Amino acid sequence: MDNKKLIKTLQDLKKDSKKRNFSQSIDLIVVLRDLNMKDPNDQVDFHLQLNKGLGKKLKIGAFTGAELQESAKGVVDTIVSQTDFDKYAKDKKLAKKLADDHDYFIAQAEVMPKVAAAFGRVLGPRGKMPNPKIGAVVPGKANIESLYERLQKTVKIQAKKTPMIQVKVGDETMKEEDVVENLVQVFNQVLLNLPKERSNVKKVYLKLTMGKPVELDI
Repeated sequence: MDNKKLIKTLQDLKKDSKKRNFSQSIDLIVVLRDLNMKDPNDQVDFHLQLNKGLGKKLKIGAFTGAELQESAKGVVDTIVSQTDFDKYAKDKKLAKKLADDHDYFIAQAEVMPKVAAAFGRVLGPRGKMPNPKIGAVVPGKANIESLYERLQKTVKIQAKKTPMIQVKVGDETMKEEDVVENLVQVFNQVLLNLPKERSNVKKVYLKLTMGKPVELDI
């Protein structure tokens, strides 16, 4: 990928976009080919910490027992104490709102079985259960400030049912150079997670939230 061409494409994309009353996300779309999506070996499913962040603060919640509750105060955006789990388990609308309002969740390891029981049916289908693979299941005495900062830069890259990946690589308030650095980082990692690397890539697009996809020359 030619970074200069990518920057020019991004500049043109932003110039051609109508002015919105919010900051639009910039997504990278990778259309895949020659994969059997029923075969786990052909599926793509990993997280990546972007070099330049996402240009927008992510909202992160924590499911806590008594031990983690104190250290989570003033760090995460929302704390859901173990004593409140039953309230969410009984009120699915409340649980759905919690899920939709947050990008990631952290959980104290000791309460994870209760988190699964109370929130699994809502968080599971959304891919938002606290994930030990990204360090989001922690001991009760953990300091979670560094985890919170890492999650602010973390994106999920996935193609499990359909041969297409769509992932946010920044937003229009960011410098074009930073967005392109994220884009190239994501694309290179996607290639490493494909069985035939570039041969499994059919087309690549860049898209603003409200804009039409623009094909990139790869």
